[in-house]
Amino acid sequence: MNSIVINKFGEASEVFENFKQAIPVPQEGQVLINVLATSINPIDIHLRNGSMPALVPAFPAVLHGDVAGIVEETGPNAGDFKRGDFVYGWIGGLAESGGALSELLVADHKLLAKAPESISYRDAAAVPLVALTAYEAIFERARVKPGQKVLVYGGVGGVGHMGVQFAKLAGAEVYAVVSNDHDIDKAKGFGADHVINYHHESPEEFVQAFTNGEGFDVVFDTVGNQNLENSFKTVKPYGTVVTTIALTQADLTPIHLKAASFHVVFLVIPIAANLIDLRTGFGANLQIVSDWIEQGKVKIHVDAREFSFDNIVDAHEYFESGKSKGKVVISR
Repeated sequence: MNSIVINKFGEASEVFENFKQAIPVPQEGQVLINVLATSINPIDIHLRNGSMPALVPAFPAVLHGDVAGIVEETGPNAGDFKRGDFVYGWIGGLAESGGALSELLVADHKLLAKAPESISYRDAAAVPLVALTAYEAIFERARVKPGQKVLVYGGVGGVGHMGVQFAKLAGAEVYAVVSNDHDIDKAKGFGADHVINYHHESPEEFVQAFTNGEGFDVVFDTVGNQNLENSFKTVKPYGTVVTTIALTQADLTPIHLKAASFHVVFLVIPIAANLIDLRTGFGANLQIVSDWIEQGKVKIHVDAREFSFDNIVDAHEYFESGKSKGKVVISR
């Protein structure tokens, strides 16, 4: 079968190459998938350029964790999946797990869910990692409750637009922070009750305007790093901050003085460290998201540009340019 691999780290134009591999055979608990599409997440860039070398599969490495495809074959005890099922999931593409830049792949059935029949395989490929990250943040870490005020930084981004929708499904009053006025209607389309352009309002100003200076019950920061300072400013005493990016030094004094909780969501860890209990939840949580999509409760934000596997370099360069509007999908 044909795969796209890397044998070294570097720019997309320098490292991707075609490679012939044997067709994998599904083992106990595994599913063989005919790959129809994948999408790009920041972790895929980090793995390709070598900024997280310890997480990269052995060379020749097949990258990309998001997958949408059709079940070709199942091994023993692979759940209720069967040949012909339309499935999707985040299967890693790191450590010892093979990625989706291949014609076929094998994956642990517990990482998969049946994809919504109402959406295309391109849309399905855009969902898994961002939805699973937002689900863990909103429902498992912050445990958002009806009536709470939830602030989402990066409200129209990959993880952020899912966070807005999930917080709304949890019954919260949702405030989305965006970087320009063009994204205001988009954020409202995802269910945000209020949208804040951070270029126009400072954290102090919108905390005062929307919470009478008290702060938000939950702050979901999908921007992270230097923006953590703003998240710490905007959370209320005994509130909760959840971020997806904390690869920086940060002053935790505001969190201490507010006795607030601080969480990091990084779905790489359950795959890389083979944490069985946490991995098992991926497929189950994604099945819940599938049901919401089928019910019209969750929308998917996919960039309008289409890329094929033959255009993998162009796709990575487009993603890294920062010009994409929605998830960048690569299909066969």
